[in-house]
Amino acid sequence: MLPAVTVMVLGLWGLGRQGSLWQDEAVTYDMAHRSPDVLWATLGGADAVHGLYYLFMHAVFACWEGGVIALRLPSVLAMALAAWGVGLLGRWLAGPMSGAMAGLIFALWPTVQRYTQEGRSYALVTAAVVWATVCLVQVLLASRRRWWVVYALLAATACLLHEFAVLALVAHGVALTWLKAPRPVMRGWAIACGGVLVTLAPLVWVSLGQTGQVAWIEVSLAGDLTGYLLLAVVGLLCHMLVRRRTGAGPRPHATHRVTADRVAADRVALSLVVLPPGLLLLVSLVKPLYVDRYVLYSLAGVCVLAGAACTNIWQSVRQRPARAGLAAVTGLATVTLLVPVGLHLRSASSRSDDATAVTATVKDLGEPGNPVIFLPQSRRVWMLRTPPVSLGMTDLALAQSPAASHTLFGTELPGDLITRRLAGSGRVVVVRDRNREAYEPSDQDRRKRAVLASEFIPCHGRIVGSARVTVYARAGFC
Repeated sequence: MLPAVTVMVLGLWGLGRQGSLWQDEAVTYDMAHRSPDVLWATLGGADAVHGLYYLFMHAVFACWEGGVIALRLPSVLAMALAAWGVGLLGRWLAGPMSGAMAGLIFALWPTVQRYTQEGRSYALVTAAVVWATVCLVQVLLASRRRWWVVYALLAATACLLHEFAVLALVAHGVALTWLKAPRPVMRGWAIACGGVLVTLAPLVWVSLGQTGQVAWIEVSLAGDLTGYLLLAVVGLLCHMLVRRRTGAGPRPHATHRVTADRVAADRVALSLVVLPPGLLLLVSLVKPLYVDRYVLYSLAGVCVLAGAACTNIWQSVRQRPARAGLAAVTGLATVTLLVPVGLHLRSASSRSDDATAVTATVKDLGEPGNPVIFLPQSRRVWMLRTPPVSLGMTDLALAQSPAASHTLFGTELPGDLITRRLAGSGRVVVVRDRNREAYEPSDQDRRKRAVLASEFIPCHGRIVGSARVTVYARAGFC
């Protein structure tokens, strides 16, 4: 339970993040506040992959309208459950100390801390995958039908929360093959996966028509691939250390169960580290889809192996002064590395796009009655929670609001009508993301840019993350 408590403490620390809200959380907040029928209609055209999560968050807000705290608290609870599961897997691998170490490494991992405090589905997916993995190891030790039922339910939940959780099932299958699992176990896994795939098929069919939403993804050789290789190498090294230290069977003082526990846990953990992100990177050679948070659950495998490796190193150090020195160095290094990271993650500037800061900038630079335009139109996401009308301004290009149009960001007027409206304006506030404009071309955005370039001049502005908020006016009226 120590890892779960640690995640809860770290998760509740600075959970409000000074009221900041990054763009994906703004989408969650907006979608969760739509009525079920409007939400269902919206999912038919956009963001179906997050549909179950939005429905869950709608229920959360129906029970408690708690703002950003209610938005993020489910992620805190889910990641605490995930840490508990990681600790359990680590315990089976190399004993109670290994379980505690694995869970604590997971709890302190900066990426885990980040998504513990975000109003998105990734913490819930991680918890479901971790506990599905726990059920899989249980099946290997005592093949009972009830474990397969729970495994299938958890795996289906994870996949419905995010489709790429299906890659964890592939990792499980490879681990079973590696372990030379008995035929009944392989058959049970195949039946469970078949049920999950049948359940997932409608969501896949709908989301295939929404692939334009991930057109922004670019896989970086220097970043994404290097990060994956580093984690894979760490996992392999820890696996080798664990196998070398425990390959001869349990030590006399060990309190964990049989060797089969260790063999199952370490191979399942290594498969979880290597395969889901590796497969997603391979798919990205054809269609860029790799984003590390889509396979966040693979970190659980690294932490299980790292916990066992750290335990083995500790037990290999026999002398008390040496152990004290090792503990002191480890504690100092942990504090030095994680405290600055932890403080940064809980600051308003820790996310690249703070929708709250963008809204405050628009309010600061604009004046009541000023029209606001967004370039591209999807950048309306920054003001979903506080639209221009709530600031006394007008959304010049908006035809229908996001909820009324059953879209994420609303629909816009025809380009010629936007041109005429801009022609009648003397001053306009432009909220722009130049990087996104290349991925989301539209006639409306082309008309906006043309009129701004020919009839207006930029007066003053401010950069907030990737957002550039600029006040434009006609020549001589800045």
